[in-house]
Amino acid sequence: MTKTISKERLEKEFARTEQAFKIVRVIVKTKESEELFDSAKRYYADAKYFRDKGDFASAFGALNYSFGLLDGGAKLKFFDVSADKELFTAD
Repeated sequence: MTKTISKERLEKEFARTEQAFKIVRVIVKTKESEELFDSAKRYYADAKYFRDKGDFASAFGALNYSFGLLDGGAKLKFFDVSADKELFTAD
């Protein structure tokens, strides 16, 4: 088990989350779906801030929240993620 997050591992998560943002399309326009997508973008911005400060653990956590919000929005059918069936757990 690894107790630290390497720069390489963090960059892999950044790449995965960036790919997710390229794929996600908001298809249900409600206050909740817009807030969910906005929260995902804000956590992603937080991750960049933490990475730039050298706080890889907080950056990694923020990335996981960001991706989780996108995945949750897809499961709720707020977001279309059909362009990449491997990246998301939603159908």
